[in-house]
Amino acid sequence: MPTDPALPHGRPAAEVLAELRALRRADAPTRGGRTFAYVYDAGLEGLDELAAEAYTAFATVNGLDPTVFPSVARLENAVVGAVAALLGAPGAQGTFTSGGTESILLAVKTARDHARSVRGITEPQLVLPSTAHAAFHKAAAYLGVEPVVVPVDPVTFRADAPATAAALTDRTVLVVASAPSYAHGVLDPVAEIAAAAAARGVLCHVDACIGGWILPYLRRAGREVEPFDLSVPGVTSLSVDLHKYAYADKGASVLLHRDAGLRRHQYFAHARWPGYPVVNPTVQGTKSGGLLAQAWAVLQYVGEEGYTALAGRVAEASDRLLAGLRASEGIRVLGEPAAGLVAFTVARYEGGTPDLGLLLHLADEMRELGWYLQPQLSFDGLPPNLHLTLTPATAGQVDALLDDIATALAKARTLEPVSVDPGLAELAAGLDPETLGPDEVAAVLAFAGLGGGAGLPGRMAPVLVLLDALPGALKERLLSEFIGSVFRI
Repeated sequence: MPTDPALPHGRPAAEVLAELRALRRADAPTRGGRTFAYVYDAGLEGLDELAAEAYTAFATVNGLDPTVFPSVARLENAVVGAVAALLGAPGAQGTFTSGGTESILLAVKTARDHARSVRGITEPQLVLPSTAHAAFHKAAAYLGVEPVVVPVDPVTFRADAPATAAALTDRTVLVVASAPSYAHGVLDPVAEIAAAAAARGVLCHVDACIGGWILPYLRRAGREVEPFDLSVPGVTSLSVDLHKYAYADKGASVLLHRDAGLRRHQYFAHARWPGYPVVNPTVQGTKSGGLLAQAWAVLQYVGEEGYTALAGRVAEASDRLLAGLRASEGIRVLGEPAAGLVAFTVARYEGGTPDLGLLLHLADEMRELGWYLQPQLSFDGLPPNLHLTLTPATAGQVDALLDDIATALAKARTLEPVSVDPGLAELAAGLDPETLGPDEVAAVLAFAGLGGGAGLPGRMAPVLVLLDALPGALKERLLSEFIGSVFRI
């Protein structure tokens, strides 16, 4: 494994590749349907090889300047055109980006600059449900926009449309709905939220990074799907990730605007310097054409019928998983999952209060059995849960997954409960994240089992129980310091 940051005199290619393959073996598997977060596996033979060859063919093409590399414009127009045909409205225009976060950053920038230009707003606000993706808060922090968070319905976990409408002010530049939300996989009432935004002259963005490419194909496969895209009056922009349910490699996303006039506010142009005139549609300037090429290739290879069939496989897997979970004692599925994402919580007995320690023991036991289910902590009265992202590759794994959940949950119920010492919780509540020194941060991290540069512990339940009990700002400070300790030479 690499230990010396200094470059060698040069090594044989076979040796370099062997070391990369050795590093890769320590990662969670990205194929085979046992990792239920971060990866999207179509289970189609030859798809990975196609994407890799397409990337290689365009890896050295610089997407910065389509006048020098006209293939970039042709491929991007084809990809964005396919997305607009599926999700757009007449006149919709868009941009290929590096992922959902960049698409969301650009959507917030567009709204901020549009409101400044058209409505004279200089202190912009962003209204969003509490379940909106963290990328919106990142965009707000980067762009100087104030987030206004609206609690969601505690039973359905959907955005509260009347409360969202009531939160709009003369400073609101953008309102957000999710299709679906990442945390619970439920579809927000897009039409109601968009109508309220339009009535106030506010732009409305639909975060369809997860669902944008699967929801239309679920509809074609015979499932009922509420309208959510640019065909809905009042929706002015939409983001969809092609590296999710379109099964392209990361990162590949598209941001659509209702018209070219809105998209203009997304761009950055600068000609007042002695170098070449700069026009950037995205946050990135120089970028490889490889990711665009592989996304185009994957869309061409799978095609309309292929995506409809793959969506049907996800829906079938979801049906069987939800039925199995709902039949399991002490397990409660959260909300009504709309597009392949499932969240469930567990209790000590049927109808009981969600038990965080039991839930986290279950996650650890499942990892021991070779599955990765993503723990999500409690927030604002919403229960902690385990999150699963279903893909076509999981369709054949559902029965084995349910069997192992039953086994792991039975084992988890026998384990010593994990809890936070009340004195420690009281002490942590009094800490100011802004004034903590390096030694104090290191001490808290060490107590949490995250210190000393040793990486993550084998079992995460004790760590996550502690994190769940900490105030949000302190939790964020500690997590930032921990990641900083991971990426340290």
